[in-house]
Amino acid sequence: MKPRILIVDDEARMVEVVAMMLGRVGYDCIACASATEALKVLDAGDVDVIVTDWKMPEMDGFALLRRVREEHAGVPVIFMTAYGDIPSAVAAIREGAFDYVTKPFDNEELKSHIARALELTKLHRENRYLRQEVGSRYAPDAVVAESPRSAELLALVRRAAPSRAPVLIQGESGTGKELVARLLHFWSERVGQPFVPVNCKAFAEGVLESELFGHEKGAFTGALATRPGCFERASGGTLFLDEIAEVGTDFQAKLLRVLQDGEVLRVGGTAPRAIDVRVVAATNLVLRDEIAAGRFREDLFFRLNVIPVQLVPLRERREDILPLAGHFLARHAAEAGRHLSFSTEAESALLAHSWQGNVRELENAIERAVVLTRGRSITPEDLLLEDSVRPAPAHRDGGTLQDHLDEAAAARIRAALKAARGQRAEAARTLGVDRTTLYRLMKRLGL
Repeated sequence: MKPRILIVDDEARMVEVVAMMLGRVGYDCIACASATEALKVLDAGDVDVIVTDWKMPEMDGFALLRRVREEHAGVPVIFMTAYGDIPSAVAAIREGAFDYVTKPFDNEELKSHIARALELTKLHRENRYLRQEVGSRYAPDAVVAESPRSAELLALVRRAAPSRAPVLIQGESGTGKELVARLLHFWSERVGQPFVPVNCKAFAEGVLESELFGHEKGAFTGALATRPGCFERASGGTLFLDEIAEVGTDFQAKLLRVLQDGEVLRVGGTAPRAIDVRVVAATNLVLRDEIAAGRFREDLFFRLNVIPVQLVPLRERREDILPLAGHFLARHAAEAGRHLSFSTEAESALLAHSWQGNVRELENAIERAVVLTRGRSITPEDLLLEDSVRPAPAHRDGGTLQDHLDEAAAARIRAALKAARGQRAEAARTLGVDRTTLYRLMKRLGL
């Protein structure tokens, strides 16, 4: 959509000139002869920028600015003012106006102001959207925690969130360690600052040092420019170090120094840089066992384990299974544009399953069922759990349960694509999902 510029001036000729000039550069202009009319336009729909005369019969610039800030916060206001009213326009900027131009104004100057104001509008809208998205996902009533153990965990996270003390999250794969880390960030005063996740297992140790601490230009082959590390990029916010048990003991010593001193030294650098970062670490291993085996430093463990959080596997909090399944079904069915529910038999199958892959395995099963089910009610066969998985081909006999389930889903998608002669949109309709869901599944399954 074209950016919408609201032009307000009681001089019809001035409005016409400004609208014509802005229209040539691709803006959708709305003309108003009074502030009252302009406010009605604002009430009726989205406006990206307001360009208004300072003096009008009904209200001056201050009065209009005040109404815009009260009723339409985030819409930038640019004033067109006579030379004698410049002090008032400057005062209006202190009160929240975006900028001003003096009549007769330079066209390029006004277009430049509007371009910058549109960037501000874009940022306001992106921030509003992100706040809504994050709020809907991490608000207390949006987190599924029906079992007493899950409720206790959430209570602990809420108490720990305001602190800047390090947190160590331990739990099996798929139990939701990153979700807990994000909750700690969202429920803290750092929520407006960066949340930077790092999978320590994904990097070789030399690369990990550069990734976390940053490097100076020329520090090593390929270091063509100075690059801040994750500690610096997370400044004021939260750094999430996932799979922390996978890093070597030499690097553990460097990490311990950073946590102790609150300073980071870039690779190839000479001057340490102060950091203000809340560190949250996670692992699916038992660190006490890793310490006993000599693979993890005990002093680093104590530095990270200031607030310990132990996640319980899904099989030990079975009260959460059906509420979580319903949560995932609502999300994936909405993405697929379908109205689905679980049959009684499917609910029984969900409750009886062992869920060795925990919450991640549960979500995968629900996403798969949304794709495979032909009706409006999900059955145990759609879930493809242990008792409904067909024998796999010989070359997959040693595969995991997840391998078997993914293979069944891949076969169903291949059959739909073949029947649709490779037309993905048609295959998506056959499977009862939207194209975005089909593309995501194909990418995950390597199709």
